[in-house]
Amino acid sequence: MLKRKETKRGLGPATTLVHAGTLRSNFGEVSEAIFLTQGYVYDSAEQAEARFKGEDPGFIYSRYSNPTTRMFEERMMALEGAEDARSTASGMAAVSTALQCQLRAGDHIVSARALFGSCRYVVETVLSRMGVEATFVDGRNPDEWQAAVRPNTRVFFMETPTNPTLEIVDIAAVAEIAHAAGARLVIDNVFATPLFQHPLELGADVVVYSATKHIDGQGRCLGGIVLSSKDWIEEFMHDYYRHTGPALSPFNAWALLKGLETMPLRVTQATRSAGQIADRLADHPKIARVLYPGRDDHPDAAVARKQMSGGSTLIAFELKGGKNEAFAFANGLELVLLTNNLGDTRTLTTHPATTTHKNLSQEARDQLGISDGLMRLSVGIEDVEDLLEDIEGALERV
Repeated sequence: MLKRKETKRGLGPATTLVHAGTLRSNFGEVSEAIFLTQGYVYDSAEQAEARFKGEDPGFIYSRYSNPTTRMFEERMMALEGAEDARSTASGMAAVSTALQCQLRAGDHIVSARALFGSCRYVVETVLSRMGVEATFVDGRNPDEWQAAVRPNTRVFFMETPTNPTLEIVDIAAVAEIAHAAGARLVIDNVFATPLFQHPLELGADVVVYSATKHIDGQGRCLGGIVLSSKDWIEEFMHDYYRHTGPALSPFNAWALLKGLETMPLRVTQATRSAGQIADRLADHPKIARVLYPGRDDHPDAAVARKQMSGGSTLIAFELKGGKNEAFAFANGLELVLLTNNLGDTRTLTTHPATTTHKNLSQEARDQLGISDGLMRLSVGIEDVEDLLEDIEGALERV
């Protein structure tokens, strides 16, 4: 018998991420149990029938739900303020599921043009194969969202801050336009983390995360999650999720639960360091520009202050010498790791034009500000003076 630990409402995020959603077996384990099972035994044929009818709340099959994955979902629901959620095998599974489950041939989606490369592929290529038309807009311009609306527009989609140039989109303004058009707003909230930005409170209908990033935060496993109202999950995602099988594995769900316990500590430390590094980079003679939402010189600083409570762990900066200097900088690093992941305890960097956004046309990269000299830095929890020494040393060797 599993017993749910009840917690008081109004707990702080750090407390929520340790205690919320916990299910304990009759063994009374302290740490969450890993239920590595595909199926579940019923006490009777009548109970099996009731489960499949939805009259009995127990588990049926781990592709549908599992005690460990459900703990992860409920902990994220408590943090996000969502009524329901479904966890997925990766962040891209979360994005694909959230969009495909509610769109059909003949529908239209409006998307911010500043997207992670794989997200853009889903919107531009995968959905088009389903007969869904897409229009891309400058997400920061409400007039472009409004002008893109058609009678068959069903979904607005965006990420904010964006990958990799950290543009900030006004969530409340876009949500108002979407709802007036009868569309739903889906937000990829990875860069802000669920600690610094709360899209559902700002009017979004669906929030998605790559849990691989800050939620795990330690480079261990893949995962994703989709959060929304109970009505939206039931109407659009429930059956799609069961039959198409994007489910998160119980083992990865357990690793993500462990990651959630320390996420406030990691993200707070990394964000503090990111602010210091961004300030130092802004004064360096070899840097053409620095993009960091926590700085007053960010182009969207006013919107960032309105809807974010922290500056993020990500920095984008451009070297004056283009690709050659960017590569020389990356190759000159000794402590910072060259990899395309982000949100780790380790500080990581990548060159978006040749990695995460390489499949975009040159015109598209120019439009998004992804120059050949642009680097993305994901700040970890190391001592900031060690990071500054490494980064400045690599710049000096350029």
